Amino acid sequence: MDLCRSQKSGDERVASEDQGEYWRCTAIEPETRLRVGRGIGQTETRAAIELWHRVKQREAHAHEPPPILSDGWGGHREALVQVYGQVPAYEGRGRPPTRKQPLAGWHYTQMVKHRDAKGNLIGVDSRVIYGDATTLAQTGTRTVHVERTHLTSRLMNGRLVRKTLGFSKALSMLEASCVWEDVVYNLTRAVKTLRLEVMPPIKRRWMPRSPAMAAGITDHIWSIRQVLMAVPVPTNSI
Repeated sequence: MDLCRSQKSGDERVASEDQGEYWRCTAIEPETRLRVGRGIGQTETRAAIELWHRVKQREAHAHEPPPILSDGWGGHREALVQVYGQVPAYEGRGRPPTRKQPLAGWHYTQMVKHRDAKGNLIGVDSRVIYGDATTLAQTGTRTVHVERTHLTSRLMNGRLVRKTLGFSKALSMLEASCVWEDVVYNLTRAVKTLRLEVMPPIKRRWMPRSPAMAAGITDHIWSIRQVLMAVPVPTNSI
């Protein structure tokens, strides 16, 4: 699972709890490009905590986080411990532990980019935050999917564009626009790198697929009309 770099949105002037500059974190699966969760908060750590609470609701990641690759931004180190960490068992010496600790088996890597004074990329360092010698093999070392999803979000959602008059006037509107963006991206957009070659080709050579199709959630690309006509099922009732 790749982690999209946090994105800022909102008014620079902080007037109340739901106004000001906000961060959004998005989690995607690199194989299917499926967006599996998002978090929005006034700090990167708060956004990351909300993100991992959403990811934890998925049955496959209910007990431990998936292998994670992110850039050097974000408060994911602290968020993972808060959401998935456990307090160590008391061994009978000293004070009983009270703080959560990361667990064995986690795999989290950061790709930290270094730039010169003009902003040109001069190098990239891989840092294993949680894990062992097999972590790089589990997470990979390429953030190309992260950067492409970052660009797609800004093209689809004008509220995430910096220095614009299109920012959200209320937090609820920012959250609603991000939910709609993820639904449209997962269900209605065909991703070129996910297409399958039709053998033998009859009417067309390639079969387009959306991230939801690649993940096995649906068998066709949805139309906007179909999305608007669908009735979502609350997560807590499944």
